[in-house]
Amino acid sequence: MPLRIALSQITTGPDPASNLALLRRETQRAAEAGARLVAFPEAAMACFGTRLGPIAEPLDGPWATEVRQIAKDAGLVVVAGMFTPAPDGRVTNTLLATGPGVETSYDKIHLYDAFGFAESKTVAPGSEVVTFDLDGVRVGLATCYDVRFPELFRAHADAGAVLSLLPASWGAGPGKREQWELLTRARALDATVWLAAVGQADPAASGLTAATFAPTGIGHSALIGPDGTVRERLDAGPGLLVGEVDTEEVTAVRRTVSVLANRRLGVQP
Repeated sequence: MPLRIALSQITTGPDPASNLALLRRETQRAAEAGARLVAFPEAAMACFGTRLGPIAEPLDGPWATEVRQIAKDAGLVVVAGMFTPAPDGRVTNTLLATGPGVETSYDKIHLYDAFGFAESKTVAPGSEVVTFDLDGVRVGLATCYDVRFPELFRAHADAGAVLSLLPASWGAGPGKREQWELLTRARALDATVWLAAVGQADPAASGLTAATFAPTGIGHSALIGPDGTVRERLDAGPGLLVGEVDTEEVTAVRRTVSVLANRRLGVQP
């Protein structure tokens, strides 16, 4: 059976407690739509432009504990971006995945040191590829700037994933929407996986003023098939995208376009 998922395109603010209330409301909407998983954007805990050190909490802290309760109450898996303390005094840009039968986290590997922003000044990189299983479907985790590195999504496929989740808080600017759309479709094709890309909504579309220079989102979340075609897409403003991931389609595409089997460089022994 296809896996029904929801992508919640929201605009988070600087207050983690207020953002939890938003996550609870949107998780309930996803549950009412029959989703087995709801993915929230990167920085769901607090928007970029916020001082991250003072708000970072460990995975067993109160913010993550409340997300677990939200997932339990709704009876589905929640994936949400948060910030955890790093050993060197920086923070880690973390995705928490939690819910019935699922408990894991992913630390963003590729940091956004580009377009005049230096994420690595305050954020320490992760190093581990992370997947989890839900209803027999293996799901890989990636975050925002990771989308520019196809090897991560091929690593998801090599680990057995047929769906990659990509929470993001994409930076605005000339050509950035076009890059977002091109890169997300390309990564689905590179690895012949479903790609579910959920970004922060454009703050302006929510009536808010974005923090200067910080990547606070442009919206345009999308569910993309393993053939690179966009199946569902949102506009710039807040919204909930619900779609179905058919694992048999991945099998069919990989049989027709065997890019994983035909690789000659970077193949695992």
